[in-house]
Amino acid sequence: MITANRNLHRTTVIVIGNGMVGHRFCDRLVEADVERKYRIIAFGEEPRPAYDRVHLTEYFTHRDTKQLALADTDWYQDRDVVLHIDDRIAAIDRERRVVVSACGRETPYDIIVLATGSAPFVPQIPGIDKPGVHVYRTIEDLEGIISDSRQAKRAIVLGGGLLGLEAAKAAVDLGLETLVVEAAPRLMPRQLDDAGSAALVRKIEQLGVRVYAARATQEVIGEDRFAGLRFNDGEELAADMLIVSAGIRPRDELARQCGIEVGPRGGVSVNHVLETSDPDIFAIGEVALHEGMIYGLVGPGYEMADILVENLVKNCPETERKFSGADMSTKLKLLGCDVASFGQNMAAGPDVTPVTYEDPFGGVYRKLLFTNDGSKLLGGILVGDASDYSRLLALSKSGQPLKAMPGDLVRGASGTTAGAGGDSDLPDDAQVCSCNNVCKGTIRQAVADGKALTLPQLKVCTKAGTGCGGCMPLVTQILTAELKASGKKVSNDLCEHFAYSRQELFQIVKIKSIRTFNDLLESHGHGNGCEICRPAVASILASLWNANILDHVALQDTNDRFLANIQRGGLYSVVPRVPGGEITPEKLIVLGEVAKKYGLATKITGGQRVDLFGAPVHQLPDIWEELVNAGFESGHAYGKALRTVKSCVGTTWCRYGVGDAVGMAIRVEMRYRGIRAPHKLKSAVSGCVRECAEAQSKDFGMIATEKGWNLYVCGNGGATPRHADLLAADLDEDTCIRYIDRFVMYYIQTADKLTRTARWVEQMDGGIEYLRDVVVNDKLNIGEELERQLQYLVDTYRCEWAEVVNDPARRMLFAQFANTEETVSTVEYIEERGQRRPQDWPKTFIPLESLSTTLANEVEPIESPDEFEKIPAFGEAESETPWVSVGLAADFPRDAGVCIKHGNRQIALFNFATRGAWYACQNMCPHKREFVLSRGLLGDQAGIPKVACPLHKKTFSLESGDCLTGEELPIEVYPVKIVDDEVFVQLPPSSGERHVLDICATDSCATESCAPCAG
Repeated sequence: MITANRNLHRTTVIVIGNGMVGHRFCDRLVEADVERKYRIIAFGEEPRPAYDRVHLTEYFTHRDTKQLALADTDWYQDRDVVLHIDDRIAAIDRERRVVVSACGRETPYDIIVLATGSAPFVPQIPGIDKPGVHVYRTIEDLEGIISDSRQAKRAIVLGGGLLGLEAAKAAVDLGLETLVVEAAPRLMPRQLDDAGSAALVRKIEQLGVRVYAARATQEVIGEDRFAGLRFNDGEELAADMLIVSAGIRPRDELARQCGIEVGPRGGVSVNHVLETSDPDIFAIGEVALHEGMIYGLVGPGYEMADILVENLVKNCPETERKFSGADMSTKLKLLGCDVASFGQNMAAGPDVTPVTYEDPFGGVYRKLLFTNDGSKLLGGILVGDASDYSRLLALSKSGQPLKAMPGDLVRGASGTTAGAGGDSDLPDDAQVCSCNNVCKGTIRQAVADGKALTLPQLKVCTKAGTGCGGCMPLVTQILTAELKASGKKVSNDLCEHFAYSRQELFQIVKIKSIRTFNDLLESHGHGNGCEICRPAVASILASLWNANILDHVALQDTNDRFLANIQRGGLYSVVPRVPGGEITPEKLIVLGEVAKKYGLATKITGGQRVDLFGAPVHQLPDIWEELVNAGFESGHAYGKALRTVKSCVGTTWCRYGVGDAVGMAIRVEMRYRGIRAPHKLKSAVSGCVRECAEAQSKDFGMIATEKGWNLYVCGNGGATPRHADLLAADLDEDTCIRYIDRFVMYYIQTADKLTRTARWVEQMDGGIEYLRDVVVNDKLNIGEELERQLQYLVDTYRCEWAEVVNDPARRMLFAQFANTEETVSTVEYIEERGQRRPQDWPKTFIPLESLSTTLANEVEPIESPDEFEKIPAFGEAESETPWVSVGLAADFPRDAGVCIKHGNRQIALFNFATRGAWYACQNMCPHKREFVLSRGLLGDQAGIPKVACPLHKKTFSLESGDCLTGEELPIEVYPVKIVDDEVFVQLPPSSGERHVLDICATDSCATESCAPCAG
């Protein structure tokens, strides 16, 4: 029971531990304590505030502690939470009711919350304390591993559980040969059975990670530092580094020291309200022992924090919320492999019937456990394909009779039934979103009440899908089903400007031979378009008529507009085509010379080409001129088009090859290059069944056989990978190409916008069997027409970059500023691994007080053109009238933006011709402080003119400056006038002081040392 306030004023709650659970408790108590009854003081022994330990492995990628931070010190100060970091609590004096820190600080308490978490378990093996041995728990641990890895080639990870495999992923990312040693006979022994572990082992060993299971370690070998392990059977494994991740031990030393009850194997004993043997001290998270159970996942810790906060705030014994245990179901990706377990995943006995499905070639293992009559799902194990996890978890929790057959459920999304029943199996009390405890009935009620007719509305009113996001497929399915059941329209309209789907618009454009967006908008749409419909229609026009992408500049997102992928800092990447991955030494030298000349970072891509990173937009034509002259073509890495055709060496070099993989890959890539599609396409060709090119994980892939080629389609799938299906076997080369023609063109004509081939076939009635009937058997009698349309695209192909390089007018589109040939760097760089890259994005947005969105309403209107006589030319000293000339109207592109330079300020100027209006705003997007808004797509939202930032698609009103996607991110907007074809913008005079919108606007920039800002 929680006692009443003991102090005359606020009750002091001391939170010992500032990890994820400790931070969650502080966050929830601040939010719930509206009467301000509690004063919170938090202590953390690490030198920084709470950070995301779940995603600790990502630190090896970005090396930035800020990207893991859950909050900074300002967060605590703003919420009146006292935080002491780098100061461990050394003792609890229960008699004096004070805690004593390692720094000697004594702090009185009314209530203590122990959130000390756990520490790595290090087995007592002789030599385990040698240099070169690391644990895997904190950022400091990771920094030690990174430092040690620079002199290492091989690492052993001791422990094959969840944390051990995370550590193995880290070692792989560091470029180390990695070995995993597990004492148990299988990996993840608490989550997987023997068959599931075997499937996981096969998947991760394909990455070169070797697994040693059922190995008991006798000692660490090496004299002065770690050199390897010796097992009990005498076998030795040599390595340069050891990462110990063999489990955790609760940090219960404070409880032991002050006489609080702990369990026989560790952990602070708590009751159902998380109270320890001292009624004024509570324990939550990994340190808490509840009914003999330690919960090593963050989810149960969060639930404990929420329960304790609710009980503290309500302080009502009759309605106390109790912790009754937590679901240990989990879904994660380990070394690239989906792994999930849920419910009673290890249930056995006469009342349990298991049903298994295994595809060793696809690396999929699924085991579901049912009651003997098959009416209820108890739990399960999923390896390699966990796409049904959310629905299966909900079914197991519900305890309700199943509507689908067990065999259908076990095949799931990877089988022919595609889930067998969908959400209709679930009762209303089935939990759909475990992060926010949202059940199916809550979603149904939100739809019935009219509060949630769209996915964004549903997220706002129920919070479903706003946590980890893993439930979104099921949430979307339930929403769609409920809208249909209630008679409400489930719209598949492209956007608010077109009451047609992408497939319907494709047929309209094709049948009516429409060649421009404006013609289509006038005949079948309304408004001015937006960032959704403009690129979609541009893709349709390219897929049908194959005109140059730059003929439709106003429709193109930044990647297609500038024929390069936009990256951090508003920079772009350059990816020349390397057909089939085959390249001559001379061309490799050219790539190196160009990268060195322009200061570009280089990386070998997964599709066997070289990516050159960090090109400013104005340098792209110069870079590509050198590449085109050397014989390179556009690689279309920027487009929803064919990216690469990966290949092994096949019969060219390989002793196992039975087909010319390189020759076939080059033929395929040169045939389908540049063809626009609803989504990007990837392909691969393997010269034998050893499958070194991974053809079965691509949108279409070929594998050589003794009789020809096996053609696989609809693999890949992006964030939800899918194994490709065999479309046809033992094809001769020409027949294989003909079937690919049909497949690609049928996909282009029938898929929805931004739909991958994997999702396309899953949503297709009849699935792969129907697709085979259309492509191979020509069921619809359209095969020759599909081939003809594809051949037209092949025959009309032109390299887009070659056309830019040789056309001065097109090259002008890449100028940094429309009003001056001057160029300015807007990026601050750091060096990493011998190459430069942009500094990390700041964690905070532009302060609201730094921006003014009322400028347009504060300026005096122009009464007559005569007043323009006092307007200075652009770049001249400004008079009291802050209007400046920026050029002639005829020089600006229609329905698109350009950037103009005004002193130290960048201004985005838009000629929104279809509205008959001009707009101007700051060029810097306040979200990530990048100078890119002039490259955004124009459109309107409910009649409001807007621009979409090309980086993250946040949209801003060009009239008010408000962010239309809901964030508090306003931008400055400026009035524009046209007088005698001359464009004038009313701009604030430069103050001479650095402003947040100035050209550099980086936190470390100083006016006196920065040439652009001083300029």
